[in-house]
Amino acid sequence: MAIPVVDFSKLNGEDRAKTMAQIANACQEWGFFQLVNHGIPVELLERVKNVSSEFYKGEREENFNKSKEVDLLDESSEKLENVDWEDVITLLDDNEWPSKTPGFQETMKEYRFELKKLAEKVMQVMDENLGLPKGYIRKAVNDGDGDNAFFGTKVSHYPPCPHPERVKGLRAHTDAGGVILLFQDDKVGGLQVLKDGEWIDVQPLPNTIVINTGDQIEVLSNGRYKSAWHRVLSPVHGIRRSIASFYNPSLKATIAPAPQLVEKTNQQVEQTYPKFVFGDYMSVYVQQKFLPKEPRFQAVRAV
Repeated sequence: MAIPVVDFSKLNGEDRAKTMAQIANACQEWGFFQLVNHGIPVELLERVKNVSSEFYKGEREENFNKSKEVDLLDESSEKLENVDWEDVITLLDDNEWPSKTPGFQETMKEYRFELKKLAEKVMQVMDENLGLPKGYIRKAVNDGDGDNAFFGTKVSHYPPCPHPERVKGLRAHTDAGGVILLFQDDKVGGLQVLKDGEWIDVQPLPNTIVINTGDQIEVLSNGRYKSAWHRVLSPVHGIRRSIASFYNPSLKATIAPAPQLVEKTNQQVEQTYPKFVFGDYMSVYVQQKFLPKEPRFQAVRAV
């Protein structure tokens, strides 16, 4: 088995119906797929690779080598169950950005601008495949017609690990939010998705964008598109680069299954997922990220 690979450019040609069906199937059966010909310039992606590597080497590597993860692995021969072998920083429009690496800010801001546009195109495809009005998912996560969604970019590096059998790069979890767009390393693998009880490698392919659906897409789609469990194995050789951008709901957004996707039987609405405010869900998620997701939905305070 292999993660579906979709040529996004074919949405604009005679293969549109086939491409829409491929994306629908990937969302329903996998919760993960890779986009090629997605419209983000290769030249920009090459710059992102370069500035990210320079940023890690110049601003992060030394601190990681002194981190608690390294100390814990040195001090114990046991498996480390509650830490990740990961160096990570999150970029937001309104927080302080790294300033020592030449070109980092300019390149990553340009990249984030392009990624956000791609995320909204992917959501429009989901709208159409689910039979929802155009813009439905975007409006739901933005809490209206404005631009209120959370859009964060997590720049992660996974250094070579001396004991990869004892610690994960990132423990198994589903993502809390909406649509996630990942620009992963094209040489050092490690990302895996759980499919039918088996961990499947998300094969590194040059300049692709990996899409996965978060918990809120599962709710909005009333379970048609499930958020997928995934993890990252610690690398043995090489530094794995992973740049994940999250198009998540506003913390004030009310999330519930789309009415069009809720079946009415004998005048009673059968609703698998509760209606809740996303901020309340995040309060539960931060405590239960690596635990089964179904209790998270039930634990959220209903609106």
